[in-house]
Amino acid sequence: MPTVDLTSLAPPDRAISDNSDTSDAAGALAAAPRRIGLNLVELQHAAHLAGDAPLPFEVAAPPTADAMQARLGQSPASLDDQSFRTVVAALHDPADALERRGLTADGVLDPGLAGAIGLLASPHFALDVDVAMGGVQAKVWHRQDGGAVASLATVDGIVYELGWFGADAWAAELARVAAVSEEVALGTSAVPSYVDLPFELADAAAEASGSGRGDLLPVLAARHGGAVRGPDGALDDASVVAVLAALAGEARGRLRALVADVSGAEVDTVGVVSWTLLADGWRALRPHHDGGVLRLEVRAVAPDELATVVAPVLGEAAR
Repeated sequence: MPTVDLTSLAPPDRAISDNSDTSDAAGALAAAPRRIGLNLVELQHAAHLAGDAPLPFEVAAPPTADAMQARLGQSPASLDDQSFRTVVAALHDPADALERRGLTADGVLDPGLAGAIGLLASPHFALDVDVAMGGVQAKVWHRQDGGAVASLATVDGIVYELGWFGADAWAAELARVAAVSEEVALGTSAVPSYVDLPFELADAAAEASGSGRGDLLPVLAARHGGAVRGPDGALDDASVVAVLAALAGEARGRLRALVADVSGAEVDTVGVVSWTLLADGWRALRPHHDGGVLRLEVRAVAPDELATVVAPVLGEAAR
């Protein structure tokens, strides 16, 4: 099976790889800063200067007020949308802002910035990450082709971080995405570092806990007696109940990464990586079959292991 190596990190001062098969765009990226901040209108104007390159997200058109809204007033969603547009409208002229920052000259975009935006628009592989913790949700887009990767991230849809780096530095960048926020206090967890349980049980327990029916957990555990495995073998029913309660009660965040091959005319979604943040850190959630039964492996992982988890999915996409 072809593999995408995400385990070799580049030195901190290294930019794009200079391998002979590196694309022209990657060469342009090597001449630019590695990471910059842009607001929404600056980013959109830069994309326009880069040949109207499409960005990996869409800004919704302003909603039209209907008769119900006219009578009853604006909903919280419409108020949030109005606030967002008010902030965007107050931003400085993007052409002037980019020129003052040295990112354009005579209306021509900096080659490195143009290369990064071009890679965002036409990559081989796409990795979209949605991560939430500490009351904050971040959207991250990574786009890779050859020896170069471009990234775009935002938490509010107004301020963005645009980055570009060699593929051999991808692992370190993914670790940044999964780094636990300082706003999240970590301690100890009632969930073992490894647990494997029937998916049906995990799903039913999540639904029971979410609806306030934690009293059903002992019943569910009894139905699957001996089917839940920990690091040292099968767990007893009391331990299973404690694990099921902790999986719901300790949740402090989540991470979801979607991998797709976008090199063809149609997007080929290859796989999804899901993590949940518990009281002591991240757990990777891996569905798998065992003896014809769909099961869920829950394993403790560190932020710098995200690349290791994503690599097999990217390898599958490269087949």
